[in-house]
Amino acid sequence: MYAIFKKELRNYFLTPIGYVFMAPFIAFTAIYFVMMLNYQTVAMSYIFTSINTLCLFIVPVLTMQLFAEERNKKTEQLLITAPVNVSSIVLGKFFAALGVFLITLVVSLIFPIILFAMSTPSLSETITLYVGLILLWASFISVGVFISSLTESQVISAILTFAVLFVLYSVDSWTMSITSSFAKNIINILAVFTRYSDFEIGLISLSNGIYYLSFTFIFLFLTVRNIEKRRYS
Repeated sequence: MYAIFKKELRNYFLTPIGYVFMAPFIAFTAIYFVMMLNYQTVAMSYIFTSINTLCLFIVPVLTMQLFAEERNKKTEQLLITAPVNVSSIVLGKFFAALGVFLITLVVSLIFPIILFAMSTPSLSETITLYVGLILLWASFISVGVFISSLTESQVISAILTFAVLFVLYSVDSWTMSITSSFAKNIINILAVFTRYSDFEIGLISLSNGIYYLSFTFIFLFLTVRNIEKRRYS
């Protein structure tokens, strides 16, 4: 797994993909940071709530090539028949993509550092926001990893990932027009963004943490099963 992780992480920065992901994230974080200061507030949640919308556009870029490129270049069979289990392959690629996000997040720490130098925001709330952000975006990345395993086209992978993330982003607004309790329960299960609201107010909820980890696990498991199906077909 480590060899795959290292290879994929290096590839992100040997190609424009890593920078295409990082640049908008840092740029928009900076813009929202300046806007936050103009509004004379020290709530980092203002930045993170706004930046989460950006995931719809940059997560597909981050994940689109992970498996789709292997299939397109006809190198997938070499990968999946290598003496390493499929779970290690999937986890290596997933953690590489997550690693790019974490590196970006470390760079973004400059903004709370500036904020702490200027005022006295809540440290615990800021830490909680970052924990929630990591869990939330890990979920998004797992979706992109799964979709990338379904196609050999990076463009189709990016479009489908965007579509799924858009549905997850907008699903909470559907509850107002639905009367069926069963349908509402299904929507609550898919309300990935809604669960982030607890982190915004500085509350680390065990149930929300388990939800995000389970969500991520399910999509990575589906990816493993999809790859294994091709491995033995």
